[in-house]
Amino acid sequence: MNIFTLPDLGEGLPDAEIVEWHVQPGDNVEAGQLLVSVETAKAIIDVPSPHSGQIAKLYGKAGDVIETGKPLVAYAGDGSADAEAPAGATDAAQADAEGMPEDELAARHDSGTVVGEMLSDEGLIDEGVIGRRSGAGTAIKATPAVRALAGRMGVELAMVTPSGRDGTILSSDVRRVARILAEHGPMEPLRGVRRAMARNMTLARDEVSSATVMEDADITGIDSTADITPRLMRAIVAGCKAEPSLNAWYDGYANGRRVLERIHLGLAVDAPQGLFVAVFRDIQQDDEAALKQRLDELKDSIARRSLTPDDMRGASILLSNYGAIVGKYASLVVLPPTVAILGAGRAREMPVVRDGEIVIRRMLPLALSFDHRAVTGGEAARFVKAVIEDLQG
Repeated sequence: MNIFTLPDLGEGLPDAEIVEWHVQPGDNVEAGQLLVSVETAKAIIDVPSPHSGQIAKLYGKAGDVIETGKPLVAYAGDGSADAEAPAGATDAAQADAEGMPEDELAARHDSGTVVGEMLSDEGLIDEGVIGRRSGAGTAIKATPAVRALAGRMGVELAMVTPSGRDGTILSSDVRRVARILAEHGPMEPLRGVRRAMARNMTLARDEVSSATVMEDADITGIDSTADITPRLMRAIVAGCKAEPSLNAWYDGYANGRRVLERIHLGLAVDAPQGLFVAVFRDIQQDDEAALKQRLDELKDSIARRSLTPDDMRGASILLSNYGAIVGKYASLVVLPPTVAILGAGRAREMPVVRDGEIVIRRMLPLALSFDHRAVTGGEAARFVKAVIEDLQG
């Protein structure tokens, strides 16, 4: 058999979720024929066949997550090799598919044996105890037998409080956690955009040195604030013109930034599937009416689930209008490589002092979070000042 692995669907995406198969084992397909539809970062992508041949096996079913470079489809016979597979990937996948019975491979995976062998190959097993690092950096210690038990019972070792000597997890610890989990039902795996959101938040936590500036804008003079997003987008253009350093990408590894002339605004969108960022390119060219039209087109694309990966790449600065739901101020998350995100809270009527008198004005809370590695406090403050002046102009 020849194995076709899941190709890189763009910008190093690590995996994709199977939405629908368009072929079945035994089908004869032509090069370019649609094999499967997959979803990643809330984009539905159709994957075509790399060559003609007969389908021998499908790796995964609807809802399964396939890692990039892992087997997707097996072809019968000796057809063309998978042009997208990295060196050695096809041979390794074929060896797994043909050299080991499926039930044995599944059992080994379920029991954690494969993981144990990988760690052993890398010299990470010391005297029968597997040590690895959790997200918090705490060492997790468990014998291979306990790790296998955790695999069979569906318990993630990072969740288990150890009671053994030197912080080693015992089988009784695993069974205790398994009983607790059974009371609350199965875990819901993160799919699609929620999975991407979790990765992005982890990246932001690990890389960004975040700071926030907050202020209010008097928007009493704006005729309609039913949807203030187009007005905020225009104000961000004014802010970027006054302080271009916030419309930039920062490379933490190279310790350098790239200030951009074109403004590609990433708008944080709240959807039932989770949070994702749609990119409006070159908004410096658009007036408020054009921005409103582009927002309407985005809503239509979301409803039809027709956003593509390109629609969510290349943002140079971010906007979150969380006040459309609720909230006043917020400390927002800056997503690398961008260096700033402007948040708008819920507008409300408030008593303020004007010319020595207390008057009622409609005020809009603003919060600018920025990566302090690349942006100074003065630059952030000047940006916010320009945004407010545009909203009040």
